[in-house]
Amino acid sequence: SLSVQTLTPLQPRRHAVEPNRPRWAMGAPPSAALHPRASPSHARRYGLIPMVIEHSSRGERAYDIFSRLLKERIVGIHGSISDDTASVVVAQLLFLEFENPSKPVHLYINSTGGAVSAGLAIYDTIQYICCPVTTLCIGQAASMGSLLLAAGASGERRALPNPRVMIHQPSGGATGQASDIAIHAKEILKVRENLNSIYAKHTKQQIERIEQCMERDMFMSPEEAKEFGLIDEVIEHRPISLVSDAVDNSGATAGGTGGTGNGDKSKG
Repeated sequence: SLSVQTLTPLQPRRHAVEPNRPRWAMGAPPSAALHPRASPSHARRYGLIPMVIEHSSRGERAYDIFSRLLKERIVGIHGSISDDTASVVVAQLLFLEFENPSKPVHLYINSTGGAVSAGLAIYDTIQYICCPVTTLCIGQAASMGSLLLAAGASGERRALPNPRVMIHQPSGGATGQASDIAIHAKEILKVRENLNSIYAKHTKQQIERIEQCMERDMFMSPEEAKEFGLIDEVIEHRPISLVSDAVDNSGATAGGTGGTGNGDKSKG
C-alpha cells in the first residue's frame, strides 16, 4: 500500500556558465539562449516534494514522488528544457530501457521549450531506445516541447483537452567579429532546416507547409494539433488499459503475494 507522509525541499543544482558555447534556443529570448543561468529553469523552485511511503511485507520504503513515478515508467518534462533537464530525462529513458526494453515509457510534457541541443538530445534518445515512448501534453507543449510531443510512438501521442501547442523557428544571438556572426547565422539556418525536416517526418506534412508554419509563432488547440499531425488523439480520461497496468504493477511490487522479479519482467 502507498501513503503520502512527509514533505522535503529539493534544491536546484547550479552550474557555471560556458560563455563561448553557442546556445540556440526555441521558446526563449536570445539573452536566455546565450546565458544558461538566465533561463527560467535555473531559477525554478519545486518547493516541497512529497515523499511516498510504500508498505510491504519487508517493511517500509520512502521515495520522493518523482522516483516513485519513475518506478511506474512515468517520466516528466516540466518547464524550460536545459542541459540539466536533458541529462536527467536521457538517464531515465536509458535506465527504463535497460529494465525492460519492450515495455512502454510514458512521457508527460508541460514545457515552454528551451535549448535546441538539449531538446535534440532527448529526441534522439527517444528514437534510439527500443521501448516505445508514449507522449502526453499537459498544460502546454511549446517550441522544442512540441517537437518532443510529436516524437512519440505512432498512435501513442496524446493531449488532454485544454493545453496549448506552439511551433516556431529557432531563435538565437551572437556577438563578436562580423565573420564570427556570419558563421553563427549560417549555423542557425542549418538548425532551422533540420528542425523543419523532423517536424515534416512526424507530422507527414510537406516540408513547404512546415517552413511556412514555422516562420512565426503558431499556436494550436489540441484538436488543431491533431489535425496538423503533432498528436494522434485528444483524451479526457486515462485509457482503462493503462489504469489496469498501473494496478497490476502496484500489486506486483508491493510485496506480500506479489509475483517475483522475474515474473514481473516477463510482462509485455
